[in-house]
Parts: sequence; structure tokens; C-alpha cells
Amino acid sequence: MSDDRKLQVLRAIIENYIATHEPVGSRVLSERHDLGVSPATIRNDMAALEHEGYLEQPHTSAGRIPTSLGYRLFVDQLSTVKPLSNAEQRAIMNFLDGAADLDDVMNRTTKVLSQLTKQAAIVQYPSLSKAAIRHVEIVKVTDRKLLLVLVTESGRVEQRYLDCPIEISDLEISEMRQKMNAALIGVYLSDFQKQRQNISAHFSESNRDFADTIMDVLVDLSDREEEERVVIGGTANLARYANEYQSTIRPMLEALEEQVVLLRLIGEAVAPDMTVKIGIENPSGLEAASVITSGYQIGENTVARLGVVGPTHMDYPTTMGAVLAVSTYVGSILAGK
Repeated sequence: MSDDRKLQVLRAIIENYIATHEPVGSRVLSERHDLGVSPATIRNDMAALEHEGYLEQPHTSAGRIPTSLGYRLFVDQLSTVKPLSNAEQRAIMNFLDGAADLDDVMNRTTKVLSQLTKQAAIVQYPSLSKAAIRHVEIVKVTDRKLLLVLVTESGRVEQRYLDCPIEISDLEISEMRQKMNAALIGVYLSDFQKQRQNISAHFSESNRDFADTIMDVLVDLSDREEEERVVIGGTANLARYANEYQSTIRPMLEALEEQVVLLRLIGEAVAPDMTVKIGIENPSGLEAASVITSGYQIGENTVARLGVVGPTHMDYPTTMGAVLAVSTYVGSILAGK
């Protein structure tokens, strides 16, 4: 039996099942696909694919449906993903470009991604430690209390109140603000600890204690483990599959409510590559789902990931194309903010 032909049969079954959500028989394949062999030969190929674990037969008299292993082989064999139309690309850019701030970008991204794919969308906020500092602002609240505002190149804003042991004049604050920006703009928080000594050299002895207080806050920000934030939207899309997944839709939705699970889904490491996890490759509660994620970049640095969660019979080429396109646009939008 030809392995190439078996792959053709598997691909045809998956394409039919994605379109109809119904088990696929040999006669349907023979009528709809030019496989160049008889229905009897197709049945033999299907039996072999079932024996190898790529197909299963839900009922004795029914056709076959793909298994997670079958989807895995199908996705691994994909040479291209389906690109979005020019109209879809323009719509994404216009929608995301209208965002007012980072929170708005994240919320708009989940909305557009869930609408494009008809799946649940997950978007991770840009990692604080992976982004360079764009601006540092120091605001006097009272004579002995200051507000430190840190803005990264991704548009992420962090604020911290500082207590001062002595009164700080407006002139000292202005000088400190100027020196902080001169020393810190373009510095990555992940590298901040290594560069702290060089940064300290920018400040005179008289205001070094003040500078150290500010840098202690920056060190704390760079070390934070709880900084990761994930937004999810479009979970109502999964309700469309309630009849097919009666026993699994509830644990799937419960799993998506857990922040820890979302972070595991989106990827523990910030990597640029697209990943597809199918069925049992996913965390508990999501064994009937597929998760497609991709990193998004600001400049040359991948700062976070986004993706979708849906049933294993999702349209993989189209969904992968949408995830890839949106991840590219999000990075472009954030770089311009």
C-alpha cells in the first residue's frame, strides 16, 4: 500500500469531517475526491489507517473519523496555511489601530481573533521583562511621597508609590527624571540587574540614595513572577459544539477559567514559533480540544503569545493563517504605540 495514497485518504477524510462533522465512508471519498482507486481499495486504506491509530470508527456501520494522532499527522504534513483575504487584513489593521491603550489592544485582539476563527481566543500581555523601557516619569504626590510610572516599548504601564525619608524638591525631582530617562531608555528589565552598577554611575553622591530607591523598584518589577496576564474571549463559540462534546464541554470551559491553565496553554516560554497542540497533548480538561498559538514580536523580540482554543475538528489551515496574521499585526500596532 502506498504511504502517499494513505496520506491522501487521511487528508480527504479530515477535510470532509471538518466540513460536515459526520463520519466519512469510502463511497463519499470516492465520489468527492479523485483518489484514482476504487471504493474497495479506499476501504482497505481506511482499515490500515484505523489499525495504525489515525482513524477510529464511532459505530460499527458508520464511516471513520480522525483521531488526535490523525490530526497530528495532518497538521505536521501541512506545507502552507491559508492566508487571510486583503479585506480581512485591512479590517484587522483598522480595528486594532483604533485601540486607545494596551488594555484596549489586548481586548480588541481577543475579539477579532475569536470572530475570525469562531473559536475561543487567548492573548497574553507583553512580558514586562522582555520589553525595553520607553519612558520613566516621577510625579510628586506629597512632600514625601512620589509616584513612579514606567512605560515600556510595548505600551505596558506600571506604577509604584515611593516613600521618601526626606522632603524632595521639585527641582530634584526634575533632575532625577531627566537622568533616569537618559540612563534607562532602551534598557530591558531582564538585563537591568546586570546594568545597575553602570546606571548608578549617572547619579551624583547627593541623589544616589534616591536613585537606588527607584532602581530597587525596577529590580522588583524585573523579578516578578506574577506579571503574566492573559485575556480570553469568545468562549461562547465553544457552546456551538455542546451536542458533539456533551461530556467534555463543561470541563473544557472550567479549564479555560483558570489563569494557570491559560498560561500553560499559551506557552511557558516566550517563543516566536507557531505551535499546535492536539487532544491529549493539552492540559487536563482540554483533551478534546486543539490549541494553536503563535508569538508576537515588537521589533526583533518576541514579547508574548496569542492563540485560539477549539475542537479537534477545527479548520487547521484557516485557523493557523488567522493566528499568524493577527500575531503579526498585534506586534506592529504595539510597536507604533
